[in-house]
Amino acid sequence: MAQKEIELILLRQWASYMATPIWIADSDENLLYFNEPAEAILGLRFDEAPELTLEELPAYFQLTTEDGTPLLWEAFPPTVALRDHRPSHRRLRGRGRDGVWRTVEVTAFPLAGQAGRNLGAVAIFWEVES
Repeated sequence: MAQKEIELILLRQWASYMATPIWIADSDENLLYFNEPAEAILGLRFDEAPELTLEELPAYFQLTTEDGTPLLWEAFPPTVALRDHRPSHRRLRGRGRDGVWRTVEVTAFPLAGQAGRNLGAVAIFWEVES
């Protein structure tokens, strides 16, 4: 894998110390990292995860709207943050790789580096009672 921007490297380091579930995607829409608290919600350890693009995530984790309609990847908050360069928030349901359905709140925001460089997006999420 090619060397990533220093900001993404530092962000990954920071996320690894956080107790809040976090994942990081690059500007090419590849999921780069998710931390240990995210593993519990996703039902998958990061070091066991395949390389995934954001487009593949709704099918891989079976993401739906609250009413059970399959979530289009274009409506997925990290995709909105990457494509539209704006923050996005949504409550959704997802089935982790452990087979457990969870309701989660997802907030994503774009990462803009110096000189306006598009670095990717960060998503912070948490499980909520349905």
